[in-house]
Amino acid sequence: MFIQNQIILSLGSNQGNRTSFLQQAMALIHQSVGTVIRVSAIYETPSWGFDSAAFYNCAILVHASLPAKTVLERCLAIEEQLGRLRLSSETYSARTIDIDLIAFDEQCIQTALLTVPHPLLQDRRFVLQPVVDLQLDWTHPILRKTFAELLRDCPDNSSCIRIETPVAPLENYRFQDVNFLAIEGNIGAGKTTLAHKISEDFNAKLILEGFADNPFLPKFYQDAARYAFPLEMSFLADRYSQLADDLAQFDLFKEFIIADYHIFKSLIFAQITLESEEFRLYKQVFEIMYKETPKPGMYVYLYQNTQRLLENIKKRGRSYESDIPASYLEKVNQGYFNYIKTLPQDKVLIIDISEMDFVNRQEDYIAILDIIQQKLASR
Repeated sequence: MFIQNQIILSLGSNQGNRTSFLQQAMALIHQSVGTVIRVSAIYETPSWGFDSAAFYNCAILVHASLPAKTVLERCLAIEEQLGRLRLSSETYSARTIDIDLIAFDEQCIQTALLTVPHPLLQDRRFVLQPVVDLQLDWTHPILRKTFAELLRDCPDNSSCIRIETPVAPLENYRFQDVNFLAIEGNIGAGKTTLAHKISEDFNAKLILEGFADNPFLPKFYQDAARYAFPLEMSFLADRYSQLADDLAQFDLFKEFIIADYHIFKSLIFAQITLESEEFRLYKQVFEIMYKETPKPGMYVYLYQNTQRLLENIKKRGRSYESDIPASYLEKVNQGYFNYIKTLPQDKVLIIDISEMDFVNRQEDYIAILDIIQQKLASR
């Protein structure tokens, strides 16, 4: 299962255009480390531990699947990219940008290069005040205090003057204007993982297809001719029932909902697996159910070439999928393409992710978000 870590970073700058350096650092973190979910106000604070120009400080909440060591390495690379020079004997000094890893979930991490939570967190008002702005449900794993309690008890009485609130990267996306977004794709394309990630990052209501409990699926892979019709009818009934139940819980006009399927996929798979007479009967039942089902504001179809699909299917290790032939996956892709042509084109987006890895490469995930946003903006 795909899991994201909640990471708190503290950013500071006291050289050059301080606001610009903070914004650049946020943009680079968003592009290469993880999704910047929340951003605090920027505060002007005196330098801490040495005499120098005042700092601008802020804090950000980041979602990332990376381990803490990799997060640290990428943040140090961003510091270097923005002109920060770290010396082996470095003490406190002026800097274009400083990125500190404050917390990594509620984990305690102690290595030669990294201590989490940050060991001086509770003594630094310039860290605590911005972090409190993030309004997080977090408790220090050792001190057993929230950020608000740490700020209340902080011995540092330095001034923290609120300057401005920077633009958070997610403010550039208007996914919630769609209300209901369906992510579709072939077997192994990654639609469930992407739906999970977008749901967590944009605080959306998530609807996932409950395919794992279908008793006909393993039998179908063993004897397709015999079990095709009961399998497809079972899927259709389950999808209709689940969508009806799940969507009834939400307000389609007020909440952002994301699903990793829609009922129309039933028609695509049935057309591939069923004999012509069976399909005609199936289609009659499907059309009755389809008319009654709320439609997404946008369908996103994730296309991956057959070789990548086979590799992904092998990685996830489901025994009943191990013998899926390439020809079947190609038919599924073609079935989606044919059906998508019948849908309103302003509501359909095909994204070729054959050369992308949006799980392990944050830049690929951001590229997908940008493509979706561009489609929405063009409507």
